[in-house]
Amino acid sequence: MTKIDTLRRFILPCFAPPSASPPIAPPAPTAPAPATKKRISTSLRDGIYDDLRIQEHDPDLDRLRKGSGGDVGDDGSGGDAAGSMSPVAVVPPRPSKTMVIGTIFGPRRGHVWFCVQHDRLSTKPSLLLELSIPTRQLVKEMQSSELVRIALECSADSEPGLGSCPLRSVPMWTLSCNGRKLGFATKRRASEQNRSMLKTMQSMTVGAGVIPSGTGSASSEEIMYMRANYEHVVGSADSESFHLINPDECQGQELSLFLLRTR
Repeated sequence: MTKIDTLRRFILPCFAPPSASPPIAPPAPTAPAPATKKRISTSLRDGIYDDLRIQEHDPDLDRLRKGSGGDVGDDGSGGDAAGSMSPVAVVPPRPSKTMVIGTIFGPRRGHVWFCVQHDRLSTKPSLLLELSIPTRQLVKEMQSSELVRIALECSADSEPGLGSCPLRSVPMWTLSCNGRKLGFATKRRASEQNRSMLKTMQSMTVGAGVIPSGTGSASSEEIMYMRANYEHVVGSADSESFHLINPDECQGQELSLFLLRTR
C-alpha cells in the first residue's frame, strides 16, 4: 500500500459528512402497574392491638360497661375530666318508673292494708292488698327503724298459670318484713267501706292521721293511715316495687314494698 492510499484511508473519513443514524423508535406503551395494597406497618398495628388489650382490662371501663360506676356523658359515652372519650358498651334499657299514690291503712287492733292509686280522685284502686302484719307491729317497725322493707313473694310453680299471669293478678303472697316472715298477703277488690274511706281522702296526697270510726270499716275502731307518693318501678315481668317518696326530699321514713315472683 502506498503512502497516498494510507493517507486517503485515514484522512478522508475526517472530512466526510457523518452518516445519518437510524431514528430511535419511541418506547412502546406499557400497561399501568397494578396498584399495591397499602398495609399498616407492623409497629402501628401492634400499638393498636396493645391499646385494645389495655382497654379490655381497664377497670374504669369495666365499671362503665357494668353500669356500676364511672362518669358517663349525656350521649351515653364514657369520658373523664380531661374530656377524653372512651368506648362504652351499650347500656340495657332502664326499668320503667312512674309516680303513684300509696296508702297504708288499718284499724288499730287489726292488720294492714296497702292501696295503690294512679288518681287520687278515683275511688277504685289499681292494687289493693290485705297484709297479715298487725297495724301496731308495722307502726313499731317504723318507729324503731327508718328502713322498712316489705317483701311479697310467690312461686310460679305453686299453681297452674301463675307463672304467665300479670304480677298484680297473683291472688296470694308470702309476706316478709325486714327479713322476718310474718304470714301472707291477699289481693282484694275494693269494698264499699274501702271506697268510702278513699273518698274522704280525695283532697289529700301526702299526710298521716286517724279516720273516725265507722268510715271505711265495718268495726267501730278508728283507722290509722299514712298516705304519700310512691315511685313505682317495674323491673321485669316478675318484679315490681313501690318506694315511699319523702316530701321536699327531706330525710325521713324509708319504706318499700316489693312484689317478687320466683321461677
